[in-house]
Amino acid sequence: MDARESRLARRSDALCALALAALLGAVWAFCDRGSLSSLHLPDADAMLRLQQIRDWLAGQGFADLRQHRLGAAPGLALEWSRLPDLAPGAIIAALAPIAGAPLAEMIAVIVWPTALFAAALLLVTRIARALGGSAIARTATVVAAIAFPATTIFLPGRIDAAGLQIVLVLVMARALVARAAIEPGLVAGLAGAASLVIGVEYAPLIVAVGGAMAIEWLRARSGADDRMMGLGIGLGAGLLAASIVFRPIVWTYAACDGFTMTAWRAGVIAAFAPMGMALAARDIASPATRAVLGTIIIAVVATGIVLVAPECLVPDGGIDPILVQLWRAEIADARSVTIATLPTAIGYAGMMVAGVLASGWRLYATRDQRWAGLLIVQLAALLLSCAQMRGAYAGAILAAPGLAAVIAAARTRGVLPLAGAWITSAGILYPIAAQAFVPSRSARETAADSCTAPATLAMLRRLPPGGLLAPLELGAYAIGATQLSVVGAPYHRNAAGNLAVYRFFVGTPAQAAAIARGWDVQYVALCGDSFGSAGGASLAYAIRQGHAPNWLVPIAPPGRAFALYRVEARLFSQTPPQ
Repeated sequence: MDARESRLARRSDALCALALAALLGAVWAFCDRGSLSSLHLPDADAMLRLQQIRDWLAGQGFADLRQHRLGAAPGLALEWSRLPDLAPGAIIAALAPIAGAPLAEMIAVIVWPTALFAAALLLVTRIARALGGSAIARTATVVAAIAFPATTIFLPGRIDAAGLQIVLVLVMARALVARAAIEPGLVAGLAGAASLVIGVEYAPLIVAVGGAMAIEWLRARSGADDRMMGLGIGLGAGLLAASIVFRPIVWTYAACDGFTMTAWRAGVIAAFAPMGMALAARDIASPATRAVLGTIIIAVVATGIVLVAPECLVPDGGIDPILVQLWRAEIADARSVTIATLPTAIGYAGMMVAGVLASGWRLYATRDQRWAGLLIVQLAALLLSCAQMRGAYAGAILAAPGLAAVIAAARTRGVLPLAGAWITSAGILYPIAAQAFVPSRSARETAADSCTAPATLAMLRRLPPGGLLAPLELGAYAIGATQLSVVGAPYHRNAAGNLAVYRFFVGTPAQAAAIARGWDVQYVALCGDSFGSAGGASLAYAIRQGHAPNWLVPIAPPGRAFALYRVEARLFSQTPPQ
């Protein structure tokens, strides 16, 4: 392909990706227009991020990532980063003076996920074109556009960081299949640094990219040393710059759960591994010698990380065991796909597994080591999903090039093989087929819906400002949709508040009264079957049986779906002792 054809292909790929993303984004936005128009976003993290952006635009410091209406005063210091706030915040700031804040916010929550979706489709197309040329490029675009569950993080309203994280993973994968040179290495390193600034959830995939590049380095392939050097420089320089621009106000927080000083130190030390390997073996061609040098360098770097950032070995370390259990029960993405229900496991892992098999077949058939690099990242995503299901987002969309190659091969074998290839490659079909096993919805999903339904939030919005104690699934929505402060929400740093919520509902009415008094609670809400397993002596059981203590005065008529009460502190003394 000459330079002119290459430019035309890049332009065509971009237009195709943008058109498909815009079309699907418009359809999704139209289907969900009621919720979007009222800024009832499809995800708790998106609701809380919108409020974080509002607070920032209203004058809260750039480095102050505390949510002042969550947990104990002066608020919870989230593990989040300001980086994902930049684009939607810029859209809102630019449009609010012209269209008003509500309309500007609605446009931002539609445009930003759609733009990320277009970027993801374009990157998948370019990866596929690099691996298989025009024969699979366009097909990969379509396959990626229906790659469940990856598509769910690009739905209108999803302004949480997941979509941006997946785009950064695809940037690294694109650099991995490009020619071995310092420039792709730099790009991959910078993307890895940005990913770590946002969060550490996808750190295993960054390691997988480095491992794939190290295999080429081990074989002394042309340009492999330069690419390794670029990876290290990009990662290290990116993290150094980020420590100046995106350093949060709680930089010294003693954990490795976000962009903290601890995680930053680990990342900077890790950047020395590819740089050291590139320098140490510059004039050495023997794979055996390189293997020895690489092992020594990795051992030294790993020892340094353990010494200066031991918290990174156990990111959840130090969290109360009860909270770990409760938090993971409330956050689907943090659970392992291996313990999910069968329909969920099939829906999340189906396309990812099919993609691993397809890429493995292409590696076997072509002996092209670039397929090996992509396969390594896919396998890392599969392993990550065994710990946290969020790995399936990357695994599904990375499957598109390999599955597109399967479809291309099936075209020459007749209608039935082609139909089978498309069915196997259509990620959106996996959750639909999985529902044949368990068509009904779980009690937990029903409870979550009753907690976050627009009618529920509208009821809470009418309340005067005050403290709300409610099941965790309601917390982020209440912050984003009302003026209330909340005791708990499904964020692991809020240990004290989340434990208070748990103990409030599963404890006796007397214990609940003490918690309500200690947290200065004005309102209490109970949703659906939340805390349905609480014992007969618990407050949750008493509320469901219509025997709420007299210090809980009904605001809404008690019902199975949602119960809302006002706390009358003057009546605490009438609560019988436990």
